[in-house]
Amino acid sequence: MTNKMREREMPASATSKPSRVRSGRWVFYAGAVITLLVVAGAIFFGKQKWFGATNVDTNADHAHGNHSSGPRAAGDSDSRVGTNSTPPPGLAPDGMVWIPGGTFWMGCEDCEMPDTTPVHLVEVGGFWIDRTPVTNAEFARFVDRTGYLTVAERKPDPKEYPQVDPKNLVAGSAVFSPPSSEVPLDDITQWWRYVPGASWKHPEGPASTLEGRENHPVVQIAWEDAVAYAKWAGKRLPTEAEFEFAARGEKDRDRYAWGNELKPGGQWAANIWQGRFPSNNTVEDGFVRTSPVMAFPANGFGLYDVGGNVWQWCSDWYRPDYFATLAASGIAVNPQGPADSFDPQEPGVPKRVQKSGSFLCSDRYCSRYLVGSRGRGAVDSGGSNTGFRCVKSP
Repeated sequence: MTNKMREREMPASATSKPSRVRSGRWVFYAGAVITLLVVAGAIFFGKQKWFGATNVDTNADHAHGNHSSGPRAAGDSDSRVGTNSTPPPGLAPDGMVWIPGGTFWMGCEDCEMPDTTPVHLVEVGGFWIDRTPVTNAEFARFVDRTGYLTVAERKPDPKEYPQVDPKNLVAGSAVFSPPSSEVPLDDITQWWRYVPGASWKHPEGPASTLEGRENHPVVQIAWEDAVAYAKWAGKRLPTEAEFEFAARGEKDRDRYAWGNELKPGGQWAANIWQGRFPSNNTVEDGFVRTSPVMAFPANGFGLYDVGGNVWQWCSDWYRPDYFATLAASGIAVNPQGPADSFDPQEPGVPKRVQKSGSFLCSDRYCSRYLVGSRGRGAVDSGGSNTGFRCVKSP
């Protein structure tokens, strides 16, 4: 099984639509020959391409190390860096914060993550951004008013999988299921399961509900689900540059959205994994899975959950070499992402960038709560730790 989960995207030319290869979500179907459970597992991992290590936090290649994302040394000032003084263009839309734009160093110099380098200067204009990720209550209003059916709720079309017995094509999604003991970190099947019936309404499967989680971020969201919500709300998904600028909250080149200390004042600043991943979560931050969207302190711009809790979709296609392209052109102004997608670990899977990391990220595995780090996910897949927030142009 490949590490499809690591992230999701496939090469698509600037002039053609990306191929609809179902890397992630339904690959499993092609091999469905045994029980539904086994089939489901396969599906998931196909989906996991879909799921990409990003969603499922399978970024083992960046699991260890003393991560210092290259904070600036004392006296190392840069007159080009700063936040604009542009005033908000009117009253704030409900639940949104004005980000005046500015110039910052994007990426992560010393995170042991090749796709976050080289660190480069980026300028972004002003924009509105959701104060928090979209919550279950907010997504429920969208569904109630539109009747929208998410990707996880749709039964795969037999025409897309002619080699698979139609009875094995079932709707569902990937759910984190911790093993009872330590397992190798190079096999995500040890802690991820494809669960028939799992969806945004039932994050861990049919027996789970949203009761008591109305103010938690919605999860099990594929990229097209996030786009559909954004369009309905009169918004859009953020670019990767917009997300990182906003997440930094004027803390240029700091490790985290909250500064350079993982636990400022001895307190956890975000919902991430504590303990030995994936078998032993010590729950020092108080949450086993997702947390309410305002459970931890806001960053310098007043934004919540821009590091940890859930992965959040961006509009950009993913390419590991994109930062090198930007760095070669000087200061990048409002970059929109590459023209196509390519992940060398899964070269046929269309993937989009994700940011923030999730409740499954730890210093032992993933660690992509580092503010300059990057994730990626297959566009046709979500997971029990994947959500989104929106932005709005002035």
